[in-house]
Amino acid sequence: MKHVLTILAEAIAMSASSTGAEPANVEYRSVSPEQIRSVAPALERYTQERLYGQVWNRPGLDRRDRSLITVAALTAAGQTAQITFHLNRAMDNGLTQEQAAEVITHLAYHAGWTNAMSALAVAREVFAKRKQASSE
Repeated sequence: MKHVLTILAEAIAMSASSTGAEPANVEYRSVSPEQIRSVAPALERYTQERLYGQVWNRPGLDRRDRSLITVAALTAAGQTAQITFHLNRAMDNGLTQEQAAEVITHLAYHAGWTNAMSALAVAREVFAKRKQASSE
């Protein structure tokens, strides 16, 4: 079974690269690609091909800006389960810790204090883990 999952993961990575998709770092995803495929295989395929392949590669915004918008939207919607992955991706794409904190602070007034505080708790963990990883 493990061999089958490995082959499946490689096939998805190849299909993502053939569609121009950036292979998504799945380390911080709240649900793994395998878990998604076990329930809704088309959803994971659409995630890789359409979201990471087409949407993230559109020319209108750079990756940092797309990441900033994604983190802002997740914060505003109170979707904290997804923030860890997307905040890490945003920082990999050039968003600084100070900029991420400013996004959360600004959204407190527009999207609700509770959503901002919930996002802040996630951001604190992300910042701490990234700091620890950079010092190792």
